[in-house]
Amino acid sequence: MNGGRWAAGIMAVVLALAGCAPMPVAPPMPQGAPVPLPAPGLPAPSAPHSGTPDGAARTFVQVMRRMEPAVRQDCLNRRTRPISCDFVFVVDDRPGLEPNAFQTVDRNGRPIVGFTLSLIAQTRNADEIAFVVGHEAAHHILNHLDRKSGAASTAAVVLGSIASAYGGDQSAVERAQEIGASVGARYYSRDWELEADYLGSIITLNAGFDPINGSRLFERIPDPGNHVLGTHPSRAQRLAQVRRAVGDVQAGRVR
Repeated sequence: MNGGRWAAGIMAVVLALAGCAPMPVAPPMPQGAPVPLPAPGLPAPSAPHSGTPDGAARTFVQVMRRMEPAVRQDCLNRRTRPISCDFVFVVDDRPGLEPNAFQTVDRNGRPIVGFTLSLIAQTRNADEIAFVVGHEAAHHILNHLDRKSGAASTAAVVLGSIASAYGGDQSAVERAQEIGASVGARYYSRDWELEADYLGSIITLNAGFDPINGSRLFERIPDPGNHVLGTHPSRAQRLAQVRRAVGDVQAGRVR
């Protein structure tokens, strides 16, 4: 990473990463399943940063110096399709944005992982930043963006056909297709979030950070619960999935 590409306070930040083992994707844990306790050997939890936006920004830069090679290597080792592992990480420093992170690709298929400055400022230590980075990178490695589009398209066709079969006019069919696309994407997203939590935990661990300590970020955000159309799993499910991934790594089941 070229440190000169980072401006003070992470203004206009861009980090580019240059750029197979079996994919370690665990199925989601059933509701109420016991939480596996990891074996000893986790990295020491990272110390809290200063708690200021500037302190969080400096910690983010330090974290990315270690996460860069881990993300790139895990992508190269675990990808099951010829996807690009030439990641670009960006920070959106526009004021007023809610804490958020996202993953997308550019027109050439190059993965872009973005974070709002408010999300970085909300973190308390390097482990939390590393966990978010690993989670978002995992979405790309697991091909969730393409799979989400496919699931949404399938559901839209099905509901659109049902509306048409029951005599709906064109506007009713189009509305059913819109609902189908939304439901299709949302229905599958909870499983994909858990998959990204699992792989993201492994990437975080491979970079020398503590994903269990990093996942404590979940304890400070609203719990989405377990609603049928919820787009994210419950806090308990996500914390359990992180511990499960760590336990699997330390037991030698995945690496």
